[in-house]
Amino acid sequence: MNGILHGNKLKTAGLIIGIVFAFIILVLSVIMGYTNTSLSTAIDAYTAFNGSNEQLIIKISRVPRALVGMAVGISLGIAGVLMQALTRNPIASPDIFGVNAGAGFFIVFGVTFLGISSIQEFMWIGFLGAAVASGMAYILGSAGKGGLTPVKLTLAGAVIAALFASLTQGMLVTNEKALDEVLFWLAGSVEGRKLSMLTAVLPALFIAWIVSVLLSRQLNAFALGEDVAVSLGQKTVVFKFIAALMVILLAGGSVAIAGPISFIGIVVPHFARYLVGSDHRWIVPFSAIVGGIMLVAADIGARYIIMPEEAPVGVVTALIGTPFFIYIVRKGIFQK
Repeated sequence: MNGILHGNKLKTAGLIIGIVFAFIILVLSVIMGYTNTSLSTAIDAYTAFNGSNEQLIIKISRVPRALVGMAVGISLGIAGVLMQALTRNPIASPDIFGVNAGAGFFIVFGVTFLGISSIQEFMWIGFLGAAVASGMAYILGSAGKGGLTPVKLTLAGAVIAALFASLTQGMLVTNEKALDEVLFWLAGSVEGRKLSMLTAVLPALFIAWIVSVLLSRQLNAFALGEDVAVSLGQKTVVFKFIAALMVILLAGGSVAIAGPISFIGIVVPHFARYLVGSDHRWIVPFSAIVGGIMLVAADIGARYIIMPEEAPVGVVTALIGTPFFIYIVRKGIFQK
């Protein structure tokens, strides 16, 4: 598959343009919203702080929100690429395969029964939930005649996602305190997030970003089929374990700070392939940039849908991703 950007020079230029555009989106996220601010106000908040309401909103709310949105978008975009390459399933993503739902369930369980409240605790229990959900989906999708197939894995992921979502709702019904604490978070949101929340999970996310880029060459071989990868000398068991671990870090860390945001992991890798083709050495970085841009742009839109109130960003990403998901399924390209 060839993308619209041909040649390494054109792809490099496209990546640079994407980085610049990501920076522009970050700036827009900082200055746009219910409270009118400007670029000069944002700069003054850090160079000539006077304690005004506008500057406080920028420092305490807008900047952390923009950075969290960018980090989560990058993580979910890369996680989608890894999952689609590992399963050779074009609709694979952390939300479709129940990874986000598993992480969310474990976090709600921790809030309800263990009294967890710190982001560090959210992070570790989110990682555990993502790992459990991934393992359950893989085992269930591998059961029966024919072993693991894209369709069986998709159905298994849907079952796991429904199971954990139902269990989560059941806990919230019986615990009003937990409902108040996590309801908005469960819809997927970056509103009200603090920089301390991002810095707590950023080391894990950053490691996963770097390792995913380093795995991109091996992803090309694996995408041709496991037998081909083995014939090329790839240790597929080790490779799959490392790639799956990166998905757990990316999805678990993202859910810990922003809740289970859907459809970024599905849409972004396809858009990256449209731009650069099937070479994962380019798909991974392009998916990172596009994922960050898409989530921050969706968050900006979420501020205006029901102004003066704000919609969770997960609602906006669902509105964007649902038609695309239907398009992919109708094409039937995953039915192999």
